[in-house]
Amino acid sequence: MFILKLYLGITVRTVNPNKEDLPPLIRVSIGSAIILQLLEGKIAAEPTTAYLMTYISGKCAANCAFCPQARASRSKTEMLARVSWPTFSTNRVLKAIENAYAYQKIKRVCIQALNSSNVNVQLVSLAKAIKLQSSVPLSVSCQPLAREDLRQLEEAGVNRIGIALDAATEKLFNETKGAGVAGPYTWESQFKKLGDALEVFGKGNVSTHLIVGLGETEKDAVSLIQKCVNMGVLPALFAFTPVRGTLLENRSPPLIESYRRIQLARYLIVTGKACFENMHFDRFGRLTDYGVANDLLVSAVETGEPFLTNGCPHCNRPFYNEKPSGPIYNYPRALSSAEVEEIKTQLSLKC
Repeated sequence: MFILKLYLGITVRTVNPNKEDLPPLIRVSIGSAIILQLLEGKIAAEPTTAYLMTYISGKCAANCAFCPQARASRSKTEMLARVSWPTFSTNRVLKAIENAYAYQKIKRVCIQALNSSNVNVQLVSLAKAIKLQSSVPLSVSCQPLAREDLRQLEEAGVNRIGIALDAATEKLFNETKGAGVAGPYTWESQFKKLGDALEVFGKGNVSTHLIVGLGETEKDAVSLIQKCVNMGVLPALFAFTPVRGTLLENRSPPLIESYRRIQLARYLIVTGKACFENMHFDRFGRLTDYGVANDLLVSAVETGEPFLTNGCPHCNRPFYNEKPSGPIYNYPRALSSAEVEEIKTQLSLKC
């Protein structure tokens, strides 16, 4: 056993990797590492899902313009979004997951997959090992995989899959994930793989991510949300976060007022209370009318639910998009009455 000092000043205890048929090392988001008792530290909001990331020596084979793990990124290898992901022995993490789930400290595990040649072998072996030790629900967020690879994941115990679209339009997709950045992805293929995932995992068990702030209009974003819901895919929202060393490091985050409108529209669409076709937008693509009664809007906002982190059940991703000091784009816990009132102002909502 040895001790590694991190730049955060937190002590990590890890063990030598074993020789089993598993990747010997795995990354863990720093908040998850604390909740799993792999690190000592205080966190402003505890993650209810344990977030893992496949480990490779180097960067991802993809080149997404916003991602610290991108092939051409100058960001640190332990970064994803604005979160640090230190490396641990896989066996130690597996035991920590077993204990944390037994004591109800976590309610789900989500494995983030970097694009590499043996990614599915890693994912399947990790899933089998996790399920061998625990009945914790298991999600995988990955690049588009072949249908047979998806079946192997489902058979290994994965019950939810996420394949990120990230961009709201084909043009933006090409510019940030596809040919425009010499990336391996295409808009058409991404939707085809989402369809394959639906066939394997079933409606309600497939998610995608949409990053708001890549250059789309609110109309673009809400239109894509409706398209995903119509397919049976659950869209989860991220706010673009500039990270030093990425191709988009100088782009600004989205305006909070715009993000709030898209959050509310997503909530209304996902819950079946409204649809894109009945909404109205101005000539700049800004949402001006949700197509529902004002009383319904007020009621929805006052629950606070539209503004919580969304995605798989029990996914709260604390501070992936923002600093704890704010502004908070996705809340990882229930909102206070003062926060709800602030959001009403941001939405210019008539009470």
